[in-house]
Amino acid sequence: MVEKQIDKYIFPYNYYCHMVTHPHELECIADRRRAAALLHPLRLQILNLARRPSSATELGGRLGLPRQRVNYHVRALARAGLLHAAGQRRKRNMIEQQYVASARAYVLAPEILGPLAADWREVQDTASAAYLMALAEQVRSDVGRAWRGAEAEKKPLASLSLKSQFRFESDKQRESFAHALREALVDVIARHSSPNLRADGSAASGRPYRLVLTCYPYVAEPPPREEGG
Repeated sequence: MVEKQIDKYIFPYNYYCHMVTHPHELECIADRRRAAALLHPLRLQILNLARRPSSATELGGRLGLPRQRVNYHVRALARAGLLHAAGQRRKRNMIEQQYVASARAYVLAPEILGPLAADWREVQDTASAAYLMALAEQVRSDVGRAWRGAEAEKKPLASLSLKSQFRFESDKQRESFAHALREALVDVIARHSSPNLRADGSAASGRPYRLVLTCYPYVAEPPPREEGG
């Protein structure tokens, strides 16, 4: 992660960085069976607590629930590949199996919704929030498929991300920004990349990339409350 400061703007960005592929960082769930196992309220709590190796007995104690009930859900999560065996530990005269969550955090692939998944091509108003949300789902779907393919081949996946925060004080300022940004992007793409299609409409050589740039208003989150404040 690098930060560049230009006047009053700070641009944190990752330049063709390798996407996180460590199983304990982030996992994309594209299977409906696994998604159903993940979304059970109690199982979400179990996965949250199992970020470090824990047994069903330990999890039950922390949740205030009987071990048998927690163990049922632990086994279901293990069958779905969301909990992994993490060794055994002796406790008194018993040997307890410990488990650890397959990832620190999870995302659900848009494909899980099948024909109900958002499609930006079906949204007429390209300036609407609905269009932006649908386009964001396309990005998540594209990256998820490419990421899973790269993981299967045990290869890194190169990506480019840019995030910045700023303000507009008028519609005129916002429109001027959009016009200047559009011109700059067209120039950069023309000078630093190859055409996506040949003259006959067939795919050109090279690996295809998709650039999606969005600009949207957001509601700022309140600062975290300090302990004892």
